[in-house]
Amino acid sequence: MKNTVLIPTYRRPQDLSRCLLALQVQTKPVDQVIVVVRDTDAATWQFLSQFHPHNLPIHTVKVTLPGVVAALNAGLAAVEGDIVSITDDDAAPHPDWLERLTAYFLSDSCIGAVGGRDWVHQGNKLEDDSRPIVGKLQWFGRVIGNHHLGVGEPREVDVLKGVNMSFRQAAIGRSRFDQRMRGTGAQVHFEMAFTLALKRAGWKIIYDPQVAVDHYPAQRFDEDQRHNFNEIAFINLVHNETLVLLDHLSPLRRVIFLFWAILVGTRDSLGLVQWLRLLPSQGQLAGKKWLVSLRGRWQGWQTHRQF
Repeated sequence: MKNTVLIPTYRRPQDLSRCLLALQVQTKPVDQVIVVVRDTDAATWQFLSQFHPHNLPIHTVKVTLPGVVAALNAGLAAVEGDIVSITDDDAAPHPDWLERLTAYFLSDSCIGAVGGRDWVHQGNKLEDDSRPIVGKLQWFGRVIGNHHLGVGEPREVDVLKGVNMSFRQAAIGRSRFDQRMRGTGAQVHFEMAFTLALKRAGWKIIYDPQVAVDHYPAQRFDEDQRHNFNEIAFINLVHNETLVLLDHLSPLRRVIFLFWAILVGTRDSLGLVQWLRLLPSQGQLAGKKWLVSLRGRWQGWQTHRQF
């Protein structure tokens, strides 16, 4: 099976270099590398013009619209492989990454997607905690991620993480990433929409901690600055999560989810209980997060109603 690796990138040529060098030493050679670059990203275009690996067939795709969704959809149009494996420019796949991924797709024709652990490096510190539950959608609508902390045996999951996910091209078909996802950069939860759609179509989705990449979270050049509160980014995150889950859940579970989301919520998408829990430590910031979470829920509901 031929394997295409798809990498969206924006203004991080040093990180991209590390990623491409990691692909050069894969135990299963890469058949095609697609690097999607914004038309205004002069630094990356200059780097690629000077980067000439002897065993890495790089194909560049230019995109004019901001955001990871537009970049990935532009890249998917150029895929030639039977498998398309997606990672971020600030990640470095382990040497056996493609070999392990390919083995899964060869072993079972019902497997539509495979992902694994991203070992997160924060400066000189490696996040080496562990969680047994990964990538699961609970019946009432709460999503458990933990892809960067997953341990244990390979298992079926509901959701993969964008930095380390691979798809059978036959499972994707003409499907594309959801253009309704808000944000001008990371567009949080875009991968959840895509993987849940595959799940609804009947494909198996596998998570294996041994299918690993090293992840070096780099600077973002949009409203989402990771751990710093930004009202627009927070609303976008909650909007995207709400929209994806309302699209996926049955009518009864949608009602349950909305009640749970408004009354309880999560640390990233606050409901009343989470606001009260965070109030002693975060004060007014907790109140801001709660109010923008409500706005994000409402806007996600509105977007869902329109389509």
